Formats: sequence, C-alpha cells, structure tokens
Amino acid sequence: MPRLPKLAIIVSSTRAARFADKPTAWFSGLASQRTDAEFEVVDLRDFPMPFFDEVASNLYAPAQNEVAQRWQKKLTEFDGYIFITAEYNHAPTGVLKNAMDYAYPEWNKKPAAFVGYGSVGAARAIEQLRMIAVELQMAPTRTSVNIQGADFFAVWQQGKDLSELTHLLPSVNTLLDEVVWWANALNAAREA
Repeated sequence: MPRLPKLAIIVSSTRAARFADKPTAWFSGLASQRTDAEFEVVDLRDFPMPFFDEVASNLYAPAQNEVAQRWQKKLTEFDGYIFITAEYNHAPTGVLKNAMDYAYPEWNKKPAAFVGYGSVGAARAIEQLRMIAVELQMAPTRTSVNIQGADFFAVWQQGKDLSELTHLLPSVNTLLDEVVWWANALNAAREA
C-alpha cells in the first residue's frame, strides 16, 4: 500500500494582528478529518527569514542563512502545499513571496493549493501565487477556497465562526481532493 502524502498547510501572514489563525484552524480541522493524507500546519512566524539576500537561488548555490536552511529542510518533508493567504494591495503577502524565493528544488514537482481570505477572498493574490508556483515547477490546483466579502467581514468583525459558512465546504472538499490526487500522482512520477 502506498504511503499517505504529507501536506503542509502554510500560514502566510506573520503580523501580530493577523486574521490567518482563524482560517488556518478551520481548514486544518476539516483537513484532519480525511484519511487519505497527513497534514501539518507550518507557520512562517517560525521561520523569520530576512529579505532574500543570497548570492543566488538555492537551485544554484546553497543558502547561507540558517533560518533559510531550516525552512528548506522543513519543506522537503512534504509532498504538497496548501497556502492560507491574505491579499495585501492586490498581491500575496511579502513574507510569503520571500519564503517562496528562499527555496526552489524543495517546491519542484509538487502540488500547490490556496485558501484565501479578504474582501475578494484573496482571488488576485491567488492568481499571482499560481504564476509563482508554476515558475517553481509546482502544479497549482484549479480549485481554491475564497473567504470573501460579507463572509470575511462577518468572521473578522462580527464574531461569526467559519464553521457556520457551510457553503464553503464544497470548495474545501474539492480543493482537498485535487491536492491529494496531485500529490499521489506526482509522488509516483518522482519515484519512477
């Protein structure tokens, strides 16, 4: 029997006042109910890398920064990645882009999926992240989860719980189905 894929749920905001903890807890709780993959939350707060200042991508030269080395080592544990992302000024967070730049071979030939939140559910940030993922030789999933508009503001400002937003569950389930399928397919291809 093939091993279960191990997927990282990456928290991509590090601000003290971040909203990211709510969708991360909600999504990881739903993901953990599955029996076809293992999930682990990876918080960028635990990897405080400076702005990218290496001589080159670690595709060409080993990283010198110790935190970056630890980040790269952590990424190698996973068969795919689910990014919990905000949208700042129509783009992903700077800390996430920086973290993505600090690795290269670790991302290659693995799936990427996205859970976004904000006024438009981080849709514009997710589109940019999909382009970045392709450049890092990742396979982005078609489906994303977008916590947007009234839903986002109801949770952020009015105390509503994300578990009440049951209309998001079909997107969650489809995203998880896709990322697990891609993780299995790409694992098999990498091992062949």
